Amino acid sequence: MDKNFEKAKGESSEWRTPKFIFDALKLEFDLDPCGPADGGFYCVPAKKTYTRRDDGLLQPWHALVFCNPPWSDKKRAVVPWLKRFFAHGGGGIFLCVARTSCDWFQQFVFPNADLLCFPTGKTRFIRSDGSPGPSPTNGMALVGKGEVACEALRQSGLGYCVIVDLGAAPPAPLARRTRVGATRIHDQRELPLAAE
Repeated sequence: MDKNFEKAKGESSEWRTPKFIFDALKLEFDLDPCGPADGGFYCVPAKKTYTRRDDGLLQPWHALVFCNPPWSDKKRAVVPWLKRFFAHGGGGIFLCVARTSCDWFQQFVFPNADLLCFPTGKTRFIRSDGSPGPSPTNGMALVGKGEVACEALRQSGLGYCVIVDLGAAPPAPLARRTRVGATRIHDQRELPLAAE
């Protein structure tokens, strides 16, 4: 079955992180709140794992967390996991699609991340039987929070790392572009778009 990742994502909400990522990070995590419920291939080096049956959003999170949240066809389904990741008291690494222009990325990732690592090439996830999954259509981002996680990302060689510069951030709420009336909405006021 050779479907691309975006089309295939509706078949399963669990896309397992490949082992080479953990080999490169050289970390042991305290918690994986999104472990696979059905067993099979699993290589997250975590002392504690929650599955869908445990509902990781409702369980306590602590110390160093690795989070590869469930994939969903619903827009913004990643948001509750991002909120929980940034709200818990420890550091960690959050794996998500590198959709840097999406509202959820702008609203939750950029203002809260300490470091972003954009892996070189496309990250091919793993099926439960351990075989390579379909090729993704989008790049991924490893979102770092805390000194330990950020240093591991810097040393990993997985890709380019970017420190988030909050001093260069736009004022909130973020400027948005809409096709309706060709206006830019910023601070709830409508302003004409500049000529392109």
